[in-house]
Amino acid sequence: MREEAARREERELQRGQAKPRSAEGWGLLLLLWYLAFYKPIITELHLRRKNIGFIFIRFSAWQYAGCDKLWAGLVTTLCSSVRHHFGALPLSVYHVMGARPRFASGFSQKEWVLKRGACLKLWGLLLVLGAGLGVLLAALLVPGLKEHRALKVVGSTVTSLSGSGLVLGALSVLKNLLVSEKQKIERLTNSEKFTSQLGFMSKVRGEVEVLIGFLAFMEIFERRRLRVVLEITSLDLCYPEKVAGVLNAMNTLLSDANAPFIFVLAVDPSVIVPCLEQTGCMKGLADNGYLYLSRTVTLPFSIPRMGSRSRLQCLEAAVQTREDLMYRVITGNVERRRRRAKDRGATAAPPRREVAEEEAVRCIHEAFRCLHDGADLLARYLPSNGTQLRRIVNTVPVTLRLLLHRGGRPQGPAPRAAAAWVVLADRWPCRLSWVLQCLEDAWQARPPPGFEERSLWDVFRQHLAELCALRQPLHNALGLDEDPELFEAFLARDFPFTARDARALLPVTVNLDHSIRHKMGLLRGLDRL
Repeated sequence: MREEAARREERELQRGQAKPRSAEGWGLLLLLWYLAFYKPIITELHLRRKNIGFIFIRFSAWQYAGCDKLWAGLVTTLCSSVRHHFGALPLSVYHVMGARPRFASGFSQKEWVLKRGACLKLWGLLLVLGAGLGVLLAALLVPGLKEHRALKVVGSTVTSLSGSGLVLGALSVLKNLLVSEKQKIERLTNSEKFTSQLGFMSKVRGEVEVLIGFLAFMEIFERRRLRVVLEITSLDLCYPEKVAGVLNAMNTLLSDANAPFIFVLAVDPSVIVPCLEQTGCMKGLADNGYLYLSRTVTLPFSIPRMGSRSRLQCLEAAVQTREDLMYRVITGNVERRRRRAKDRGATAAPPRREVAEEEAVRCIHEAFRCLHDGADLLARYLPSNGTQLRRIVNTVPVTLRLLLHRGGRPQGPAPRAAAAWVVLADRWPCRLSWVLQCLEDAWQARPPPGFEERSLWDVFRQHLAELCALRQPLHNALGLDEDPELFEAFLARDFPFTARDARALLPVTVNLDHSIRHKMGLLRGLDRL
């Protein structure tokens, strides 16, 4: 969007249009002058302008999930961000002296009209103030008039009345400078009776309208169109009634046809729709959350499935966020240490703890190298969700360190197999829990010889009918699993784990909810009664 704005501005300059200006330096003094003495006019020239400026605001709903009114957090974030972008002083002066733009009556290209009323009032106050000061000074300094108390009273009264008007205006600007729109709304919401207070929403709406008017004023001053882009994220982590409140706040802000707002709503519809259907906002829409979203969102855009290269880039970004998982740096330090030890010809054995740490770092490096390798089969099963990728990145080192602590190398699973097991537990937790529960029941019943060599896919296929029979009580758990065809390809072809591998890896499996397996055990036990 910034690149498009830069291209449009360049094209406008090539067409001979006036260069945009900003409220910085001398531009700030010019802006204050226009705010005080001029009214903006929306002309044909302004409507034909193609250059545009964006104000980007990020709103994470999760940060305000604890407040009673989540929509108030959205409005306060909007107000504080616009105030921070343009500065507190211009917005405060606009509150007291600014005028909202109006459309031109003809084809005039004049964008600014002098405020005759404001100028007459100001000159009148200054004239009366000067006259009052003159009378007061004459009564105090002229020898023949010092005895006239009436002149002193008249002079002081006129001076006080005329000066009080200027002082009140300055105090109003100072008040709006010290008390922001965000603080005003927070003060209203903090009131114990704000839910029943008459005109509460009208006051909030009034603050938003002032903000819209100020943005329209700044459009004409900066000689460009302005759009406020609000990116709303983490809404699918909030309670249902708060989700509906934020969507209602969006509709309220967009109810003005000239509102310069663009909302980018980044949500998962499969989570948002049930939240909406649980609230009372669905009345009249046949309890259809999808219908509500389709009437709210004007440009739906579903992100395509992430490709292999994008998944690897996302995995790299997830690793970079963890300083303790900078395995390339760590491995480089280990290799340099080994070379120095060989060069010295050291005969003394390094400490056991240091050897274990070097082995753990080497295994972690090997596991992540398999995940990063686009030609490796394991990279094809990486999820496209950033949260799941970070979870895998966090879990692989823990799993490998637990394996080494239990004495799992060199007889135990390889680092690549351990990383594949972590991916399996993350993407298909319900199906893997079912296989593990079936294995546990078989081990307790003394399985026949050769059972340890059976593949997990054979075990799953053998007990698939029983799982289908328990589909209703395990409905929520099955919803955690992803593509069943990929699960079959994972276990039957690419990573044929055996019962022996499962027995070795189960004690170090930390990213699997064992309560699912416990529930499956209870259901199998009840079914056999």
